[in-house]
Amino acid sequence: MHKPHVVIIGAGYGGIMTTVKLQKLFGKGQVKITLVNKEDYHYQTTWLHENAAGTLHHDRTRIPIKEVVNMNKVHFILDTVVSINPIEKKVKLENNELEYDFLVIGLGFEKTTFGIPGIEEHAFSIENINSARLIREHLEYNFANFHHEKVKDNARLNIVIGGGGFTGIEFAGELINRIPELSAEYDIEKALVRIIILEASSTVLQGFDPQLIEYAMTSLGSRGVEFITNASIKECTSDKVVYEKDGKQCEIPSKTIIWSAGVRANGIVEQSGFGTKQGKVEVKSDLRTPDYDDVFVVGDCAMIIDKKTNQPFPASAQIAIQQSSVVAHNIKALIEGNATKLFEAKSLGTVASLGHQDAIGVVLNNRKVFGWKASVMKKIIDNRYLYKLGGLGLVLKKGKFNFFY
Repeated sequence: MHKPHVVIIGAGYGGIMTTVKLQKLFGKGQVKITLVNKEDYHYQTTWLHENAAGTLHHDRTRIPIKEVVNMNKVHFILDTVVSINPIEKKVKLENNELEYDFLVIGLGFEKTTFGIPGIEEHAFSIENINSARLIREHLEYNFANFHHEKVKDNARLNIVIGGGGFTGIEFAGELINRIPELSAEYDIEKALVRIIILEASSTVLQGFDPQLIEYAMTSLGSRGVEFITNASIKECTSDKVVYEKDGKQCEIPSKTIIWSAGVRANGIVEQSGFGTKQGKVEVKSDLRTPDYDDVFVVGDCAMIIDKKTNQPFPASAQIAIQQSSVVAHNIKALIEGNATKLFEAKSLGTVASLGHQDAIGVVLNNRKVFGWKASVMKKIIDNRYLYKLGGLGLVLKKGKFNFFY
């Protein structure tokens, strides 16, 4: 008897949670479940800004797949996806090729530079564990060099963040907490260090409540973060960033430019022939693609329209986790010949950290939260995800309990 083969590509929030839910829905041997990922671990994308700033060790963010996936029920393949052939129902990997009955695409995002000269070559980005580690090591390298060089180069201490969205703001909040430690370690006057956020729009955190934005800017500004809005980055080199504001071109000497102003869905999806908008698949209400009833898409690669606003829901871990429940349920339903369930996104709120003890957010019933309360709420949200993924053991091992610093 043919066992249906379910292939999940990508172990981000949507992919790993779909795998965990599928292994609970099916008994051993009922279906063949294969998870493909280019690393042998899942990582919390929402913690990467802390790894990049050096306030949280990357091992806390990294979760070995074997710790949360039942290897007796799931076949894990450590490999990189090259392409998808939805007509032949095949996934081509660098070292293998898989045939599937059902496919779940959870390949995540990749950086987009909008063609700005020098961004690809000279700017860092917070994309994964290794890119975050590279930023942390680069920061420490520049502080160490500034300490030792006879002719001081202030560009080493000018840290420019391109983009004042969620990632840029959260990274700035963590980094400004790290600066006193770095300054003390390398005997550098703290006042010499600059953290500058360049934002092309008139405000940072677009889409947030104006009161929350004002709080965030005041909080970060009081700790030394500089904001330059209505500033479009025009060029990036190894030692400066060029931007335009009010029709004039300006330069900031900097050896550390962090690009956080643009991401897009993994290009493999579009290259494989799926119909896309802005690189994403506008999925049907049950999260299948419009053209292929055996392919589901979750996370950054999926576009879901909010019927209230007629705008796409922003890609978020929260939405991806919600999608995983529906995808797992629907795969089981299709195998058993039952009707699929429709996905309804539920906003449980959004919280942006501004450092160890500070945050802003909107939670249930659109209640605004600030400061320490919001910071605690952020950690509770993080711990809740760990519990859903791996139970109490994972929470105790990887969770955040530092509520009072």
